[in-house]
Amino acid sequence: MLRIHFTADDFARVRFAPRPSPVPELHAALLMLGTRHEELLFGRWRGRLRRSLPRAVEPLADLVPDGVAPAFLDVLGDTLDEGLAQLRSVRPEFVRSGIEQAYGHRPAPPWIRALHEGDADAWRTLVGAQRAAYESVLAPVWPLIQDLHRREFTRHALTVAEQGVGATLIGLAPGSLLRDGVWEWPLSGASGSSAVSRVRDVRLGGRGLILRPTFHWRCGPLVQDLPDRPVVLAYAAGRGLPPTPDGAAPPDDEPLAAVLGRTRLALLRCLDEPRTTTGLARRIGVSNATASAHAAALRAAGLVTTTRTGRSVHHTRTAVAQLLLSGERTSATSG
Repeated sequence: MLRIHFTADDFARVRFAPRPSPVPELHAALLMLGTRHEELLFGRWRGRLRRSLPRAVEPLADLVPDGVAPAFLDVLGDTLDEGLAQLRSVRPEFVRSGIEQAYGHRPAPPWIRALHEGDADAWRTLVGAQRAAYESVLAPVWPLIQDLHRREFTRHALTVAEQGVGATLIGLAPGSLLRDGVWEWPLSGASGSSAVSRVRDVRLGGRGLILRPTFHWRCGPLVQDLPDRPVVLAYAAGRGLPPTPDGAAPPDDEPLAAVLGRTRLALLRCLDEPRTTTGLARRIGVSNATASAHAAALRAAGLVTTTRTGRSVHHTRTAVAQLLLSGERTSATSG
């Protein structure tokens, strides 16, 4: 059971994450990849991903020898680059503590021992593995995750407006109770980074609570409880099935997505004004390298122009792209 203790100030500081965060979503997916939970639903998904994962991802398994990831991996960030930058800035003593807790008295692999000592090459191994995992696991479905998150955010915003914060909290976990300032979440059996098992008490103490849906995790809540920061609670959301590229297929009223792909269509839609590669990456939730690659493909197709001013690069929609998007809106309206 998870028990979250609120003060009066904390109820005024409950908020939903306005957009999905790539690093926590990635960790949720990797945790589900490494368990046998809900094999009927996740079995084919696990098999497909395990066959496609590059070798660069393999070091990540060393961080979870017992299926429980060190707490220093619990970082946020609106983009992959932001999340990895936060990970790299974690205090060294926090990293060492997490590794020691994960390995106990067992010998750790050499690169983990080097990470424990703050070795730069070990950090590059970790960050490279995270990037490789993101490109294989999340990048193909990230537009779908963004859509799911927007729907989840809207649903809870309406519940807060119509019924209040208390009803919203209880609605996240069937069977949960909110009484005397304590939110009791009865689910058990969770595993993974900061997972809830048996009874755990979390005292907000005026720090507030951020609620973050995850569309890969299917167990109990994952809690990030760091000193002097709002507590972050990630809960299982979505349709009960892992997001897949097939699940991200465009509906009939988005024929352009079938041709361009959802990520490139999202990029074009974001260019309602000139944007830098970093700005595009932030808006559509991909790495700078991925945004640059998609912009290059659209530029080759005559849909984007790129100009350089000093050290800045700006991307703009062409007239052809504008006509395509106008036709898309007209088709949607007439349909």
